[in-house]
Amino acid sequence: MVSKSLMGAWAFFDFTLLAAGIVSLVLSFVWRKPDLLLNLAITDADLTAGMILGIFLIATFFLSIGAILQRNQVTFGLILLNWMLVLDALVVLVVGTFIWFFTLAEENNFHARFSQQSAANKIGIQDKLNCCGYFNLTDLVEIGGNACSSQEAVTALNTTCVLPIITFADTTLNDTFTTIYGFMAVVVCLFMASLCVIKKRNEDERFKRIDAKRGGSGFV
Repeated sequence: MVSKSLMGAWAFFDFTLLAAGIVSLVLSFVWRKPDLLLNLAITDADLTAGMILGIFLIATFFLSIGAILQRNQVTFGLILLNWMLVLDALVVLVVGTFIWFFTLAEENNFHARFSQQSAANKIGIQDKLNCCGYFNLTDLVEIGGNACSSQEAVTALNTTCVLPIITFADTTLNDTFTTIYGFMAVVVCLFMASLCVIKKRNEDERFKRIDAKRGGSGFV
């Protein structure tokens, strides 16, 4: 019989997987709110990837419930669960690496994103960060608002936006992909726990068959 400690560990990792899926899914919706800096750092593609990851993890949890409730001699559900966990691991790796790879050239990547912003958004970002332009005071500068109301104000402020944008984005993206990579530990631990449950159930079933052949006398 599978020990209570093993089943307790399996249940812990299983519900942790559910929590990871919920966090990923909820944030993929919450972070779509209008926020100039957050919308600059996290794109719709990032949020869609997070939503897909959350759906995979939550679907795996519901599959695991059906798998663990099967009779001891039936391990097909747990085997299927482990294949699903392998797929989860691949999704975690792809999504985390997708975000991490973007951080390798943040200054140029965010220059491109900043250039794609509307004039109103650029002014809003400049006002929020109290800066003008991107790499220099003439690079993508948008005259208007409070911080950069005129060319004279731009010259007097003499602060570009590249550093505050990168500081905010770097913290946000690093926290995001680090958390996503952390989901890998949960996936791997549940995979290993499921392997242990499968092994123990197979052993129990083998001993039952041997016991039946001995006439139900059991082992001495």
